[in-house]
Amino acid sequence: MKQYAVLFDMDGVICHTNPYHVKAFEAFFKNHHISYAEKDFDQHIHGKHNSYIMSHFFQRPIVREELETLEFEKEALFRQIYKDQVESLPNFLPFLADLKAHGFKTAVATSAPYANLALILSQLHIAPQMESILASEDVKLHKPHPEVYLKSAENIGVPATQCLVFEDSFSGVTAGLNAGMRVVGVLTTHRKKDLPGCVAYINDFSEITAEKVIQLLKEEDFDSDF
Repeated sequence: MKQYAVLFDMDGVICHTNPYHVKAFEAFFKNHHISYAEKDFDQHIHGKHNSYIMSHFFQRPIVREELETLEFEKEALFRQIYKDQVESLPNFLPFLADLKAHGFKTAVATSAPYANLALILSQLHIAPQMESILASEDVKLHKPHPEVYLKSAENIGVPATQCLVFEDSFSGVTAGLNAGMRVVGVLTTHRKKDLPGCVAYINDFSEITAEKVIQLLKEEDFDSDF
């Protein structure tokens, strides 16, 4: 019997953190007197790594120590705002339990820094159920590059073709596809038409089960909806 795996992005997938990241960026931009428009959050923030975000809004390359300093400032603002608000997307925890009961290996693969990941994992108590946990510090190349998903598959010993990714952003979906994996689009931050083609799309985890995941991984023609 084949071993299957499910790989989860974190922001917008395990938790709907994006509204809190927006609040953190608003405070950060105010601190640095940076102007922005509402559309900038979809185009230049959601699903993007901080190195891109900082360089875009400061309108110059932000690297090395300066990037670390600015990233720490913004992410500390996020953790302060979000620490008492942590909750998973609807039905995520029962879905994770369903996957484990069916023998799936599971992993978290996020572009967020480890401190953010640690906050959420500790609040939801799900770290023991993950065979691999990777954050921004664990890779050299960030989404849409597939490194974080390829490294996750290597960590858990499951071929990419037997992995299903849950992602909410354009860059994240692209990373999963670039890794040769099938991807379910989670429609927390983008509409279906704004994401690359996925095997399925869900609004939250009440719309999918471990049995449906097995069907998606076995199907040859995998263009479907739930």
